[in-house]
Amino acid sequence: MGSSQKNKNERNPARLNFHEESRFKWLPMLLDAYAIIDEGVSEAIKNKERCGVKLACKKDCGSCCHTHKDIPVYPLELVGIYWYVIEKITAPKREILKTQLAGHTGSSCPFLVGSSCSVHPVRPVSCRQFNVFNKPCAEGEDPYYTRRDDVLTPIEDYTNRAFSIMLPFYGVTDKAYKAYIIKNNLIHTQVQILQSLNWKELAKKM
Repeated sequence: MGSSQKNKNERNPARLNFHEESRFKWLPMLLDAYAIIDEGVSEAIKNKERCGVKLACKKDCGSCCHTHKDIPVYPLELVGIYWYVIEKITAPKREILKTQLAGHTGSSCPFLVGSSCSVHPVRPVSCRQFNVFNKPCAEGEDPYYTRRDDVLTPIEDYTNRAFSIMLPFYGVTDKAYKAYIIKNNLIHTQVQILQSLNWKELAKKM
């Protein structure tokens, strides 16, 4: 998705750190999970490029933020987005985003400000993993449907490890039960669609 910070083509994903991690027990597990996802994406991109395929995504593209109508997001990710928007985003971007959230109608992603993702550090797993190869997206194109082979296929092991780290947020701490949930994809029963949520409530808290 659109990025205000780093080109997706950079190869050294590092875990983000916030001083609030000592205040919020959920924040370290979210950041740990995202670090694993980013590592997996980096490795998957390297695998594609070893085959001579080049990443097409560039900084400030934002095409998929407009075309995707069903961005999946999980409860822990929503907590992270709420926190980041309320506590971390400052003016002038804050006022622009507040207006967008208040007027959100359920079309494109409400967190895209200009051509950049305003919540890029805590963007959802689905956004982190969506990468396109060979050529940039045409206007209005969703390459997942038009040229699926050009869309990154995440490495399952990284994805499973990341979601396993998130499970204590949902009250799941038993190792065997964690493995059962991951194996049977039960974590995905918690998914919501980002564009369908009532972001006006978040705007009120800003």
